[in-house]
Amino acid sequence: MISPVPRIVTLETESPPEPTRWERYPPIQGGAAVPLWRKRETGQALEDHATRAGQISAEAAVTAPAEVPAVAPDLTAAAFFDVDNTMMMGASIYHFARGLAARKYFTTSDMAGFAWQQIKFRIGGRENPEEIQSSREQALSFVAGRSVEELVRLSEEIYDEVMADRIWEGTRALAQKHLDSGQRVWLVTATPRELADIIARRLGLTGALGTVAESEDGVYTGRLVGDLLHGKAKAQAVRALAVREGLHLRRCTAYSDSVNDIPMLSAVGTAVAVNPDPPLREAARARGWQIRDFRTGRRAAKIGVNSMLGAGALVGAVAAGLRYHRRPRV
Repeated sequence: MISPVPRIVTLETESPPEPTRWERYPPIQGGAAVPLWRKRETGQALEDHATRAGQISAEAAVTAPAEVPAVAPDLTAAAFFDVDNTMMMGASIYHFARGLAARKYFTTSDMAGFAWQQIKFRIGGRENPEEIQSSREQALSFVAGRSVEELVRLSEEIYDEVMADRIWEGTRALAQKHLDSGQRVWLVTATPRELADIIARRLGLTGALGTVAESEDGVYTGRLVGDLLHGKAKAQAVRALAVREGLHLRRCTAYSDSVNDIPMLSAVGTAVAVNPDPPLREAARARGWQIRDFRTGRRAAKIGVNSMLGAGALVGAVAAGLRYHRRPRV
């Protein structure tokens, strides 16, 4: 039996009318100056991590400046694209980690150790909650005390150097079709929102939903606002954005390669499995979803290796960077 999701009501005001029944969302750097409060009915449990992560991501999403559309805008439909192995070959955070390694933030041997953890996960096929929590804390240790400006600058440089030529042209063409029809196109990814925003901007998309790291006065605190935008959290982010943007989810389309994104794919009217992993391919066939595969032969195998390394880099490669800089020099 699935527990019902608590009904969340938000309010923008300097102070809540009933402090015992309202609590403040952590502030988001660059967000609204007026505090955002949330209310739960008496007796309701705290909202689950996925719901909160999705709502926070939607709140933090920034829409790119709109260009004059060539066709009449379709205001109630949109497309949502996963990034890793869907829009981009391999994992974006892995490519980002490679860029950091090239800048001596950490060594390739550090990356190999963390990648092994992800390989074990891929073989075992299960997520250990304690390991996920540890991975999140390690990843956050890299950004703690660093400026948002630094991460954005590095993201822009590394995208141009490492990621730009790893975009799947077939997937990009699918996104362009939605844009050409007047629909908005959003990326939805566990990647930090700063990097996700840059990928979306470079591709000429509407915007991105990503994991939100807390910052104060332009400096990361080492904590998340919400949680990782992964699995069910992506579906919650899409739903929250749909409310904000006035979208009809039955008219929307979602694209992903991973079985973990079935909640997001199920939240919209049209689901498309792109370069699907075996479990998603099986699920797509059973549900009658479209399947698009842009991989071929050895290239597909290579992308699969990078996919395994991707979350391994997220687990600890960026954390290694912090340890590398703190390592005493002799």
